[in-house]
Amino acid sequence: MVEPLTVEAVFRRCPSEAFDFALTSDLEPLDPLGGQDRAREALSLGTAIRHDGFNLYVLGPPGHGQRDLVTRFLEERARDAAPPPDLCYRYNFEDPAMPLLLTLPPGLGRQLRGDIERLIEELETAIPAVFESDEYQNRVHELKQAMGERQRDAVEAVRREAREHDILLLSTPGGFTFAPAAGDEMMSPEDYKALEPEERERIERTVEILQEKLTHAIRQMPRLTKSLREQVNALNEEMLQSVIGAPLAELEERYAEHAGVLAHLQAIREAILLHGEAFHADDPEVPPEAIFSRFRLNLLVDNADARGAPVVYQDLPSHQHLVGRIEHHVQNGTLVTDFLLIRAGALHRASGGYLILDVRGLLTQPGAWDTLKRVLDGGQIRTESLEKAYGLISTLTLEPEPVPLDVKVVLLGDRLLYYLLCEHDPDFLELFKVQADLEDELDRDADRLGLYARMVAMLVREAGLKPLDPEGVAAVIERASRLADDQNKLTARHRDLHDLLVEADHWADQAGEAVIGRGPVERAVAQQRRRADRLQRRSLELIARGTVMIATRGLRVGQVNGLSVVRLTEHGFGQPMRITATARPGAGQVVDIEREAKMGGPIHTKAVMILSRYLASRYAGDTPLSLSASLAFEQSYGGIEGDSASVAEACALISAIASVPLDQAFAVTGSINQHGEVQAVGGVNEKVEGFFTVCRERDELTGEQGVILPAANVEHLMLGREVRDAMAAGRFRLYAIRHVDEALALLVEASGKGARLESRVKARLSSFRKAVTRHRDKSAAGGEEGQRDQG
Repeated sequence: MVEPLTVEAVFRRCPSEAFDFALTSDLEPLDPLGGQDRAREALSLGTAIRHDGFNLYVLGPPGHGQRDLVTRFLEERARDAAPPPDLCYRYNFEDPAMPLLLTLPPGLGRQLRGDIERLIEELETAIPAVFESDEYQNRVHELKQAMGERQRDAVEAVRREAREHDILLLSTPGGFTFAPAAGDEMMSPEDYKALEPEERERIERTVEILQEKLTHAIRQMPRLTKSLREQVNALNEEMLQSVIGAPLAELEERYAEHAGVLAHLQAIREAILLHGEAFHADDPEVPPEAIFSRFRLNLLVDNADARGAPVVYQDLPSHQHLVGRIEHHVQNGTLVTDFLLIRAGALHRASGGYLILDVRGLLTQPGAWDTLKRVLDGGQIRTESLEKAYGLISTLTLEPEPVPLDVKVVLLGDRLLYYLLCEHDPDFLELFKVQADLEDELDRDADRLGLYARMVAMLVREAGLKPLDPEGVAAVIERASRLADDQNKLTARHRDLHDLLVEADHWADQAGEAVIGRGPVERAVAQQRRRADRLQRRSLELIARGTVMIATRGLRVGQVNGLSVVRLTEHGFGQPMRITATARPGAGQVVDIEREAKMGGPIHTKAVMILSRYLASRYAGDTPLSLSASLAFEQSYGGIEGDSASVAEACALISAIASVPLDQAFAVTGSINQHGEVQAVGGVNEKVEGFFTVCRERDELTGEQGVILPAANVEHLMLGREVRDAMAAGRFRLYAIRHVDEALALLVEASGKGARLESRVKARLSSFRKAVTRHRDKSAAGGEEGQRDQG
């Protein structure tokens, strides 16, 4: 006979004596990947290899604290690395639509931007001042005066020559004209007509000659004007050079080792000289403000304060957040942009370091996954809109020079997404060659206890909580085993531990305690369960009122208590379910009512088929199984899936066949194979506690009630204190079985028919077989009689 489990078997206590510290504040900080040796090796490899494609995918379940673990590891790696260069964009004077990239040592970008701003500030004052100076005005006046004199001299030479021939050169609103003279006055028309024809002919010939000379003199005036303009431009350039020469020379000397900066300073010089007139004209074609704006520097990424390589986490990995964006502003009702409105993306900010992305968020953002692959494959960060990248628009906009890619991308995601990407995206493994698989659980051994205590200390320190004493740490470790559903494992889910510690800190506060001990930790666990037990309380109420029929005492044929787990959130609970079976003579079919009603899943269907084969091989031998049986989960209105009830179903079916009643004080869980061996199932802690709670609420903890479970599940038991206390008091029992016969022996013991169970089953199956044979013979005889009557 199977003996009940001891209290020690259902809960592995953590002795506080195993720790040699007084408080967790005495412990040294834990390596961020303590206990995660495989993942650490993968991360070390991925970060050490800088070749294309050796980006990383970190696999782990939700709540693992992937981001914190990976960030701390990468920050340690990045701390000793050289800070990456500054990334800047400057105006392209040859093609304004294609801003030029300027890469500078860290901190030099900020310095250069400041120097250029000071240069602009100086020039904004100095250039207008030099054009308003007396020196400039006087020299311009002299040039204009000299030109005026040259123009007047040319006309006066013609005027003097005309006077020598008694001809006057007169200025009129329509220009110059010649007229014969009478002394110092213009000859009247009457006097001119009175002249001799020879004299008039002489005057006309002379006027023609003078007209040619005057025309020649007038034609020289545009050339003189052009000469004046050239002289003024030369003067402007001279004056501008006097203003910009010294400050530009100073900057050129300061940045002599940086060709890109020298090219930009030379472009500034040429632009100032080219647009010199704009600085003093009344209505210039290009305003001075626009010219000065072109000199500025767009400091895209400033690493002046960087200490090591950057580690960037982008919480919303959209297309724009990855590769940056080009902003616009409204000017005269039109959207305009320039190189100063280029904004950095996460790939820019992470240049020279590491970029951490959540793969689920990446895949849900339109175009973001393709954008990242395109960047990694091309080795360039190209800032453009998503519409432009897909060729959906042809609007003229900026096309900044691409930034060479120097980023190690680390994706965070679960295992399912990793395998789906491997299967459906042929580029994935080419771009993410390294997988770092985080352990869900850590081994619970002597070495790990100290490591786990340091991990608790790290979480407490980071959250600013009270320290724990050894009893508090022991309680946390016991809870960690329960979360892992394994006495020999500890959960590695940092989020669960963090939440538990925060709540324990609160309850320690409420109790006025300066240290977190076992009491606050256990109260935090109890309160977590309390907050999540509304559905469980509702289920218990339905059972208590008889709405859901569950028996916890008495004997019933073909009826047993199965166990299921309801898990809508991270907190699940167990509840019993009545499983019934019927048996009668038939053709060897076991009807799964859940499957027939399309409420059973494929795993449950498989389990029913396995147990039917077990019945046939165990009890029918070489003869046909002349049985028509049915199995049902009573009052189940949702889907049934899994094989954890197959031991209970087998017991109910054998009970129905043998007409031997089963003890309803037991609940049964476990999976069966074709040889009747009992296999482990999941959720065993919740199942045991669920049935215990039903019995407690009914005040039926008499020592007869208990749970039958697989022996393979004993090491998974970490039952609550209330169940353990009831077991210690002999009011509740647990039995671990390895074969379905052991479950049957326990279930039929109260009926007193356990010793003859197998023979009763075989006898009943034999009677079924005979009944089927008689029915077949009778049907055959009836058929022959009918044929004779027809004859």
